[in-house]
Amino acid sequence: QVQLVESGGGLVQSGGSLRLSCAASGFTFSRSAMNWYRQAVGKERELVATIAGAGDSTNYADSVKNRFTISRDNDKNTVYLQMNSLKPEDTAVYYCMAVNWSWGVRRVYWGQGTQVTVSS
Repeated sequence: QVQLVESGGGLVQSGGSLRLSCAASGFTFSRSAMNWYRQAVGKERELVATIAGAGDSTNYADSVKNRFTISRDNDKNTVYLQMNSLKPEDTAVYYCMAVNWSWGVRRVYWGQGTQVTVSS
C-alpha cells in the first residue's frame, strides 16, 4: 500500500522557518522524482519544488528560490522541504507528490497535506 505522510507544518511568524517531511512507503522511492506542491485558499495548486530520484537535480518555483530547499534521504525514504524567510503569502496546505516509473508505467501518488500558516 502506497503512503506519503507529511509532517512539520504549523504556525510561524513572518521571517521564521519550518521544515516539512514526507515519509514514503509502498513504492520504489529512490526511482521516484519527489515534489512539493502547495495550495492556498481560493487558489490553484502550484508546484513549489522538485528533486530527482538520485537527489542530483532540483528545481524551484521563482517565488521560493533562495528561501526553500528540497532534499531527500533515500535510506529513510523521506523527502524534506526546508523553508526559510517565510512570508504570509507562503500560507497554504503543502502536499508531497511522487512520480514513479515502473515497468514503463507512470504513477503519481499524493500525500494528505500539511498546513503551513505564516502570520504577519
